[in-house]
Amino acid sequence: AGPGSYTVGTMSERFDCHYCRDPLQGKKYVQKEGRHCCVKCFEKFCANTCTECKKPIGADSKELHFKNRYWHDNCFRCFKCYTSLVNEPFMLRENNKVWCSNCTATADAPRCKGCFKPIIAGDQNVEYKKMVWHKDCFTCSQCKQVIGSGSFFPKGDDFYCVSCHEHKFAKTCAKCKNPITSGGLTYQEQPWHSECFICSNCKKQLGGKRFTAVEDEFYCVECYKECVAKKCAGCKNPITAGFGRGTSVVNYEDESWHDYCFKCTKCARGLANKRFVCHNGKIYCAECPKRL
Repeated sequence: AGPGSYTVGTMSERFDCHYCRDPLQGKKYVQKEGRHCCVKCFEKFCANTCTECKKPIGADSKELHFKNRYWHDNCFRCFKCYTSLVNEPFMLRENNKVWCSNCTATADAPRCKGCFKPIIAGDQNVEYKKMVWHKDCFTCSQCKQVIGSGSFFPKGDDFYCVSCHEHKFAKTCAKCKNPITSGGLTYQEQPWHSECFICSNCKKQLGGKRFTAVEDEFYCVECYKECVAKKCAGCKNPITAGFGRGTSVVNYEDESWHDYCFKCTKCARGLANKRFVCHNGKIYCAECPKRL
């Protein structure tokens, strides 16, 4: 802003006011654009109007101007904080209002989605999908703790810290009941941690391996054969079913046989689904006991 372009003084020569023709000698006068006039006529016909207060800027007032706009010096203040802007940096904004640099920066700053206050230069902030928060305003929707620059999970308009997201949304392991944050597997429509889905005997993980379930316990092939499966009374090997091909089993009293091992002790005829005779703890077809 600059000063006005006219001079004020006391007339020592004989001059009349350009407008009212009153003599000016010995009186205060104003000279503007080569014309001499009294103070009263200056304010009436020549004075600029203050952009702020809309009143004439008289000869006794200090005048500031900027881009064909004029202010009294005491009207040249920040529209927001009222700080005098004489000899200070300023910005001319909408409706011819002048703003100091601080208020301009604040007004133009993005607004925090948390507290709705401006985020000014130097403030730590968090940005996500064209939204911005002060760092301390970016909090978990569940526990209200500050997430800041840490990891988080968005859910609609809400944001969750890792711990709250795990407890609120993550699947729960069928064995340990803790959240499954990554990986895991599903068995009979139930989720499991990989490290929880293990052989009940040797504790090896069963994910991606062959196994069998016995009364809510899981066994790998080796442990099932060794510890769980019944032993064939004929060949003495484990009777394993469910590890590929099906296996038919013959049960008699407290003993079991593979169907192909259940045969006559004398003639080796297969007796599965056929009549047989038990004599002295051994199995015979219906004909062989007659030959003993």
